[in-house]
Amino acid sequence: MARPQRLVILGSTGSIGTSTLDVVARHPERFEVLGLSAQQRIGELTAQCLCWKPRWAVVPDEARARPLRDALRAAGVGTEVRCGAEALCDMAADSEVDSVMAAIVGAAGLRPCMAAARSGKRLLLANKEALVVGGALFMRAVRDGGATLLPIDSEHSAIFQCLPPQRQDWAQTIEHIVLTASGGPFRQRDPASLGNVTPDEAVAHPNWVMGRKISVDSATMMNKALEVIEARWLFDLAPEQIRVVIHPQSIIHSMVVCRDGNVLAQLGTPDMRGPISYGLSFPQRIESGAARLDFDALAALSFEPADAARFPGLFLAWDALRGPEGSSAVLNAANEVAVAAFLEQRLRFDAIHALNADTIAAVVPDLGDAPTLDDLLALDERARAYAADWVRERAR
Repeated sequence: MARPQRLVILGSTGSIGTSTLDVVARHPERFEVLGLSAQQRIGELTAQCLCWKPRWAVVPDEARARPLRDALRAAGVGTEVRCGAEALCDMAADSEVDSVMAAIVGAAGLRPCMAAARSGKRLLLANKEALVVGGALFMRAVRDGGATLLPIDSEHSAIFQCLPPQRQDWAQTIEHIVLTASGGPFRQRDPASLGNVTPDEAVAHPNWVMGRKISVDSATMMNKALEVIEARWLFDLAPEQIRVVIHPQSIIHSMVVCRDGNVLAQLGTPDMRGPISYGLSFPQRIESGAARLDFDALAALSFEPADAARFPGLFLAWDALRGPEGSSAVLNAANEVAVAAFLEQRLRFDAIHALNADTIAAVVPDLGDAPTLDDLLALDERARAYAADWVRERAR
């Protein structure tokens, strides 16, 4: 019998991380959890370490490492607790690791994703920012390192599952792709009323259970803008080959329109354990724990065009893709600042788009012919500084 797949989960206490552990728990003979990491939820990380007894656990700093070490020592668990961004990269690149689930939200996940790619890992990518910020640099690291890149976002997993197994056949298959979007909690709300949206309203997604940041992105449709950018790099597409349609039921997760006119779609219940289990077991399939789709209970599958008045942020994706290299990194940085300010009630919901659009217009990348990771991260910092100043000057 083959040895278990040795797995590291970056961002193990978030919704993707906990869903990954749920799938892994159903197949103890197939997987061994070598490493876990968390940013804030140290209590939850402690419970995970007590359950899974990983070799390593990584947290941002000593202040958060101390209570984790104390709890594990008291329980007789020998997990080595490490600190900092470099420790994350080391864990992702360790020679004993087979697979890395990259579930850290935001640009903070870029460096460990790059480390995993350069080390030739099986990289399960739930951190869309690695491609939104890293773009060509990240894909080059995947190729040069010999990594296997498997998309975990439900939309990109759906596209991946519809395509031929050999990447060289994709260009001959795809006319264009259609990413579906639920429309979030404000799909039918009057755009003029969105200025009064509260954080609790914005994170109340009708279909999916997600973290607060990505839930706000879903409410603004910025998550779909970032997914458009991610799809461009994952599937080597021109911007005009990527389209978005509102599908409120979240049953069809995305579609490939083929060159012969046939349309291939992947369907399932709105449960991230589906794409996670496919990524973990690819090219095989294993039980995920997700509920089966009951066609007898489906009243309808409906589609609507994306409303530019309600969701203007979506259309920034194509602006960024057609702009100078690094434009998508600027957009992502601005959006992270804007969402954080909104959740802290320092920025109105309807100002998120204005901040993002103004930052893209003001922070123009000039990265040269071969930007490095440090160049991209410096651009990210410049965009964040501009966005933070914007919030201070204009926020309520």
